[in-house]
Amino acid sequence: MTLDLTLRKDNLYPDMYIVAIAWIYVVLMMAVAEALSTQGTLLGAVFTFLLYGVLPLSIVLYIIGTPARRRARRAAESAAPDGGGETAGEAVAAEGKEP
Repeated sequence: MTLDLTLRKDNLYPDMYIVAIAWIYVVLMMAVAEALSTQGTLLGAVFTFLLYGVLPLSIVLYIIGTPARRRARRAAESAAPDGGGETAGEAVAAEGKEP
């Protein structure tokens, strides 16, 4: 089994996944050290993992993924016939009036 990290059109930052995995590993080790310490607690380990790992990483990955989501949305809009879901011939009658 090989790990395919080739540069594709929809994935412009494949190295960021390696950085994200490494960061989660480091934070996990920090949480384990907190949990196993004589002065540490399990609650402290959970907060360490969430506040040093999950929260910042989710924000960074969301910001980095914004251009790809924008490209996908524009591609989906350009694939639609008129940019909407209805055809141009469909008209909506005004309220209380019959066509």
